[in-house]
Formats: sequence, structure tokens, C-alpha cells
Amino acid sequence: MNFPPRSEAGLVPAPGTAPTGSAHDRVYRGLRSRIMHGELRPGQALTLRGVGAEYNVSMTPAREAVRRLSAEGALTVSSSGRLAAPELGNERIEELAALRALIEVELASRALPRAHMALIDRLQSINARITDHIAHQDAVGYIRSNLEFHRTLYLRAQAPAMLAMAETVWLQLGPTMRALYGKLQQKEPPRYHRLIISALKAGDEPGLRLAVRSDVTQGLKMLLA
Repeated sequence: MNFPPRSEAGLVPAPGTAPTGSAHDRVYRGLRSRIMHGELRPGQALTLRGVGAEYNVSMTPAREAVRRLSAEGALTVSSSGRLAAPELGNERIEELAALRALIEVELASRALPRAHMALIDRLQSINARITDHIAHQDAVGYIRSNLEFHRTLYLRAQAPAMLAMAETVWLQLGPTMRALYGKLQQKEPPRYHRLIISALKAGDEPGLRLAVRSDVTQGLKMLLA
């Protein structure tokens, strides 16, 4: 399977992406970011007319953006044409959590040999920002910075195909992560982030793999009925 190059924003466009700057590409990128970072809640309904009005475009680019997002699992479309953010059942959450554990542990392991102090300092800075989002009860900021923490580490793996897969999973989980944030009532940065940073400093691959696996799966287990 071939994957397209990464965009400057860090997101990976779907196959057949139109030239950057086209109307439906702008809608696609904007709506994709909102979904991935939990701005939409599970099951939240959308309309093509509403999407078009929000991004000041006609129905055609709005429909094309929605089609692409639906193909990536970021939106559901009912037989009646109703659009909604994904509302995942237990089996789907378990499947996506397992994918995160497989893909992200491997990315972290590949990143470890390239984990210089500048990277570690960057991760600590992002963690500090996560603390600020928690203090202000900013769920979207928290999710955005949490994914930035992981993406910053995984970029060092120099494995764009695997990172593209990880981002597709994040996209499908975005609304679910918003629901998880509300359930966790987070008071401090994820404790496994500190373990990830410690393992990077020590060059401890088994410790890093365990910390990443725990970080990307433990929270999601709380949502399983």
C-alpha cells in the first residue's frame, strides 16, 4: 500500500487529494482536524449545508470533503444521508486500541536511536502545555497537545507509512477521545508520558515500549462497558 506524503500540518491526506488550496481540500483539512482533536462529540450530527456554510463553500466541495472523511472512517453516513461523528461500540474501541498498541509501540522503538536531547526537551515542553490545558479544562487543547506529543516522538522513527496508519486511527478515535477526557476528569499530565520521557533518556527500549503501550490503551479501556 502506498501512502501520500505528509502535509505541513502533520496530517496525511487521503488518496486522490486535490491541489492544496482548493475549496474542498480546505474543507477536508479543517473538518479533519476538528474531528481528530475531539471538537465533535460521538454521534454529533452534521449537515452538508452546515459544513458548506461554516467554510463558506458551495455544496459540491462540502460533499467531496465529507466523502473523503467518510472513506477514512472519520464520519458515518446513514442510508438516509445523515452525517455524524463516529460513535464507537466496545468491539471497535478494542480494535482501534489494539492497532494503536501495535503501530505506536513500533514507531517509538524505531524513534529511540534518534532520541536526542532536543527531542526530549520538546516532549517536556509539550507536556507542560498539556498541564496548562488541564488547568483550564480545555479538552480540545488537551487532545491536540497529547497527539502532538506522540507525533513529535514518532516523526523520529522516519517511518511515514506507519505514522500515516497511526494518524488514521487517531482520526477515527477523535470524538471517542473527547468522551474519554470527560470521563477521566484529568488533573495532571498522563503519567505514562513521564515514563516515556524517562525511558528515552535512559535508552531503555523495553521500558519505552511498555510505557507507550500503556499510554495508548489504558485510558480507552475505561470506556468499555
